[in-house]
Amino acid sequence: MAEKNYYDILGVKKDASDADIKKKYRKLVRQYHPDVSSAPDSDVKIAEINNAYETLRDKDKRAEYDAMLANPFVGRSGQGGQGGFGGQAGGEQQGGFRWEDMRDQFGEGEAYGGGGFRFDDIFSAFGSGGARGQAGGRSQQGGFDQFGGGFSSHDSKGQDQHAEINVDLASVYSGDDYSIKLNVPVRQINGDVSYDNKTLKIKIPKGITDGKQIRLAGQGAAGAGSGKNGDLFLKVKITHASNIRLEGANVYQTVNITPWEAALGGKINVTTPAGTLGVTIPKNTKSGSNLRLKGKGIPAKEVGDLYLTLTIVNPKVITDAEIAAYEQLKQAFANSTIQR
Repeated sequence: MAEKNYYDILGVKKDASDADIKKKYRKLVRQYHPDVSSAPDSDVKIAEINNAYETLRDKDKRAEYDAMLANPFVGRSGQGGQGGFGGQAGGEQQGGFRWEDMRDQFGEGEAYGGGGFRFDDIFSAFGSGGARGQAGGRSQQGGFDQFGGGFSSHDSKGQDQHAEINVDLASVYSGDDYSIKLNVPVRQINGDVSYDNKTLKIKIPKGITDGKQIRLAGQGAAGAGSGKNGDLFLKVKITHASNIRLEGANVYQTVNITPWEAALGGKINVTTPAGTLGVTIPKNTKSGSNLRLKGKGIPAKEVGDLYLTLTIVNPKVITDAEIAAYEQLKQAFANSTIQR
């Protein structure tokens, strides 16, 4: 069966308006983009969708493409059926596209020899003639998507690039400026990509959470021809001290307290990502208890909370005075029982 044409790929009718095509394209990108889709062929699908849209969004390219759909290559008379966009490229018995038919249209002779039939004649006969290869360069298989899906533009948007950036938790609370160095592709020539070192200054949004992405428009791979550059997506990895863990916008921090602070209670100062805060320890606090400080978590759109997990730590007993103090403590609580 013939491959789907560009209208089929986008799921629109041939008389669809520019607005309808754009609307459908955006919907498909949101559905199939590799960042959100779990489908194993999402990369192939999104490339197919982009290829179709790059042709149908351009008035001249769309008109040329429509003309080709209306006038596909016809197999030799008596063979039945048609080749090109609508037929089966199956040879003599199927009546589909055959290289002999193409040769007859461009003159006799051996391919690439004696001024006869050449692949370049195919490309130049249909406008820009640039067949797109894997990296946007020229290839012998790209001119008409192997005569199945239609015209393929030489000008194409560059691929999106993805990287990871480490951001300190303090920067997330306040927002900050970062500079990063990346080795990025800068141009595409005959399918080859050259690389260059680039330093980018990035604004870390206040309140961004772990795993979110920052999009830098036009900082991805260079497009082919006059195509636009792709985008750069930076996945944020928040770094923090070992006594801190994150759950979305909520921050959990372990805080050590002394036995007498746990028993007697009182106010202590704690250094947190939200700054140095005065915290009141309740009397008879148990190890592992949590103090919730509302609104002191990551200042995201929905502000998180800060949870202080209190851990009782016994100081080392070294001097005679310290030993005596513990002996007195033991005697004072001689009648107390502890569930073990």
